[in-house]
Amino acid sequence: MNLIDLLSFTGTLKTIGGFLLAIVILLAMVTIHEFGHYVAGKALGFKINEFSVGFGPALFKRRSKKTGELFALRLVPLGGYCAFDGEDEVDDEEEKKPDQDSPFEELPESQTGSQTENDGVGKKEEFEYPQPRGERFNDQPPWKRIIVLIAGATMNYLLAVCLIILMFASVGRPLYSVMERPAEVPPAATEYTLIDETPVEKELLAVGDVILKIDGRNVYMITDYIDALDGKKAGEWVPVTVLRGEEKRTVWIQLAKNADFKNLSDTETLLHSMGIYGLAPTIERQGFFPTIGHSFGYSVKIGGTVLRSLGELLTGKIGIKSMGGPVTTISVTAEAASSGWLSFLNIAAFIGVNLAVFNLLPVPALDGSKVIFCLIEWIRKKPVNRKVESMIHFIGILFLFGFAILVDLLHLF
Repeated sequence: MNLIDLLSFTGTLKTIGGFLLAIVILLAMVTIHEFGHYVAGKALGFKINEFSVGFGPALFKRRSKKTGELFALRLVPLGGYCAFDGEDEVDDEEEKKPDQDSPFEELPESQTGSQTENDGVGKKEEFEYPQPRGERFNDQPPWKRIIVLIAGATMNYLLAVCLIILMFASVGRPLYSVMERPAEVPPAATEYTLIDETPVEKELLAVGDVILKIDGRNVYMITDYIDALDGKKAGEWVPVTVLRGEEKRTVWIQLAKNADFKNLSDTETLLHSMGIYGLAPTIERQGFFPTIGHSFGYSVKIGGTVLRSLGELLTGKIGIKSMGGPVTTISVTAEAASSGWLSFLNIAAFIGVNLAVFNLLPVPALDGSKVIFCLIEWIRKKPVNRKVESMIHFIGILFLFGFAILVDLLHLF
């Protein structure tokens, strides 16, 4: 094998490894989400029939001899569920009949299991599975159901915060520094030039400065830069806290262009208004307490960006191609995960916050929509017709799947 073949083979392995890591990240986020539902449900006395990771045919399944609950690992690793007894019932009046079809495997109150255990001397001992204990989902008061519904997103968010803390502590806090214009790129071609000739008694932003704050606001992502400068006019002076070498100091920029941004991804206007060529990713190492504080701040910024991006999608400020379905998400995640430890933790944390925010949206079939129905029932002292609610959630599922397929196809073509 020559050097070129070796490099090609190594690159292929790296790509495959990236996709495997992407699957692991998504599977872990889905599992922790459903585990949140499971833990809250167990604590509040809900009857749980099954906890499953993935969809489709079961690759592995085992029923607990202690609780009677079924635990399964299924073929398609892009989802999962915690099956609460009675969660999807559509009849308000009749009890679910024993012979009624159910998507989950259930046992009668006490049934001899088909599995056996070896006692170590060749003798096999039969055992009985108990019926899972607890109350059916819709028989529980609305406030309990709301806690269970938001527990999944809460677990996603907490895991994301832990990943951010790990990222900040092990690698550093992601920031940006001012890039130097390459010698081969003339100023006339880019119009990005540092304003370093203005005769004022102010220390100016310079190449190599690591930007910590703009106008007193912490900046983590490019969207934070846009928020800090949005609406400011050309010629206006803006204070910037930077790390220059080992020293923190306040410097100034004079905006070269009105900071009127089209959307959250309008980096061209950002660079023009700041009068710089570009921003290069860098990191800052911090102590324990700043790391914890900035980790929560970073997670909140991610959540805000997700919500605002969805808002800009609805208002038409950004196109539908800026969104991504499962295939696009895996592709982007794989690329980031194979780029290094920092990128791996960063994309995993972003997905965690994204799932937390997205699942709490009041969109039919998502947890946020189910919370709305629980709140309506709590206020009315009477549930919405279960059949109507079930149909609304079913339409929501079709819409979400259709939207995911559409955005993936747009990225392919």
